[in-house]
Amino acid sequence: MTQGDESLCEEFRDFIRQTDFPCVGAKSTLSRDQLTLVTAADIRCAGGDRKILNAVHGFLRDHEAEPKMFTSFAALFQGPRDLDEATFEAHLWARLNALHRLDAETFAWSSEVSADPESPNFGFSLGGHAFFIVGLHPGSSRTARRLPHPAIVFNLHEQFQDLRARGQYGRIKETIIDRDVKLDGTPNPMIAEHGTVSEARQYSGRAVDDDWRCPFVRA
Repeated sequence: MTQGDESLCEEFRDFIRQTDFPCVGAKSTLSRDQLTLVTAADIRCAGGDRKILNAVHGFLRDHEAEPKMFTSFAALFQGPRDLDEATFEAHLWARLNALHRLDAETFAWSSEVSADPESPNFGFSLGGHAFFIVGLHPGSSRTARRLPHPAIVFNLHEQFQDLRARGQYGRIKETIIDRDVKLDGTPNPMIAEHGTVSEARQYSGRAVDDDWRCPFVRA
């Protein structure tokens, strides 16, 4: 890893370490040293797609060999650092579409979730596993998503299910929402329970209206 790559990773870790950062799940992941990071140059470019996908597959192999709670994977991009929300959203989905096309050469869509982005049971899939995606970038209207550089975080769906089975999910979710409200004064308008509306509406962090259509295209 180059000095620039390590600097990018430390910038991301420092963002999570902030006292008022609302996602306690991410804080637990970082404190347990269970956060896997990969870097790429530019979120607008396809040059890093294979590197990112290979790293996701490696993350999944490690998880399958030794499942742990509070693990996460993030792809970090050097730039651009001046994207508005709509432009970031477009490039986020361009990367997700590209990763899916490469992944589909080897893996089927996860049976845990729907591949239809309009379905309330939609979830993103790589390596046969379902993920909830969180996009972060400097131009986000939500403080919790306003990372100094673009990033795409991949959170395993199965960990949410494990937390539900343990009776911990509701408490953690309410804690995160309360902390987020303290940052911005109001709850994130896009937050919704899986199975009620498509989670794709939440991925970029931009507040979208009812007629928004997800730009995902299945290979």
